[in-house]
Amino acid sequence: MGENEKMSVPSEPAAGCNILIVEDSENNASTMEMALLGIPGLAVLRAPSGLEALRILNEPGCGVQAIITDLNMPRMDGFELIRRVREDGRMSGVPIIVVSADTDPGTPERIARMKVDAFFAKPYSPAQVRRKLEQLLHATTA
Repeated sequence: MGENEKMSVPSEPAAGCNILIVEDSENNASTMEMALLGIPGLAVLRAPSGLEALRILNEPGCGVQAIITDLNMPRMDGFELIRRVREDGRMSGVPIIVVSADTDPGTPERIARMKVDAFFAKPYSPAQVRRKLEQLLHATTA
């Protein structure tokens, strides 16, 4: 891994809920992680690219219950990550939230067709992302 490819993965899956943040910017990943840490029973996993996210998602017992991803990342972008997750029968129902600075006017429609659960354009409100994540997690456990 390169200098900017820092990752925090617990040695064992959390007893509660694992959320995977896929973001190549350490600052953006840290900001998102801080916004989520107040959710009871939540553990945050981080990956700097879609490729690393897939590696984590394919680890036995990873227990990821939601993904928050950027779109523009090295090695594998968020579009490809989303496509692969949605095509994998084991993970196809995992809620996905996109947080991106992508300015292409077609991006919201493109990711909606990919069955993304929410899209937040950067700059974004971490509190709004947290609220949406809590709603999605509640809907999947209800």
